[in-house]
Amino acid sequence: MLKTRHWIILILVGLLITACVPSSPSADTPVGDTANAQIEVKGSDTMVNLALAWAEAYQKENGNISISITGGGSGTGIAALLNNTVDIANASRRIKQEEIDQALSLGIEPYELIVASDAIAVIVNTSNPINHLTLQQVSDIYQGKYSNWQELGGEDRPIVRVSRETNSGTHVYFLETVLRLSNPENKSFFDPTTLLLPSSEGIIAEVRDNPNAIGYDGLGYVTPEVKVLGIKTNPESPIVFPSIDSVTQGTYAIARDLYVYTNGEPQDAIKAYLAWILSPAGQSIITDLGFVAITP
Repeated sequence: MLKTRHWIILILVGLLITACVPSSPSADTPVGDTANAQIEVKGSDTMVNLALAWAEAYQKENGNISISITGGGSGTGIAALLNNTVDIANASRRIKQEEIDQALSLGIEPYELIVASDAIAVIVNTSNPINHLTLQQVSDIYQGKYSNWQELGGEDRPIVRVSRETNSGTHVYFLETVLRLSNPENKSFFDPTTLLLPSSEGIIAEVRDNPNAIGYDGLGYVTPEVKVLGIKTNPESPIVFPSIDSVTQGTYAIARDLYVYTNGEPQDAIKAYLAWILSPAGQSIITDLGFVAITP
């Protein structure tokens, strides 16, 4: 069974531990607990820049802590947790039940913590005259039901679908929430002509350079080089663009939580680090990078 805890409790307990972490090791500081610790973090590419910023800021305050960050996708991070080769797995999707079952069979007990929120922006080339789509239209585009922008009120151009590759948590979230419209009975898949790319930056580059392309990316990676589309939940609903405000207010339809997973309830240096991430210092970095901070 997946264990969860209310994040406020972790902050209150964790901040007490953080206050005890020395800024540098001393001769009488015992090795272990939070002293001279090395923390291995792997997973979500969406979260890599955020994780790197967290690690850099935390290590400046705690010179005795070494934090290693690698990406590879949410699936890669969770697999590393199951193999017991990382301390923290970053994931832009929630762990699947089959992954929990596999973890438990291996003696790993996944512990979940929500550390931030994010919006998935649907993007097109800046030359594309279309400004908004419905969720159903985006779903139909990625299923291959539309093949030309003219069918959606645009120019007579073929639609080029761009997606993250399958080990990406963003790919899985988009498949389940947009392509399948959050319907567990829906077994639709991406059209086989969809171009799968290994990074968020790759999505931006392809849509920027290809006037026929449509893609999706975490809000923190979107640049002015692409056009962000407004999304309508249904044809009668208002057009909503992804932003920190629209995610916080719950008005943007394609928003998600960002997770970290540990083997069992975090202890010692890992617990102190995660408590710092949920503190005002860690949460301010989230907003600086265009993600959405967790609020009580």
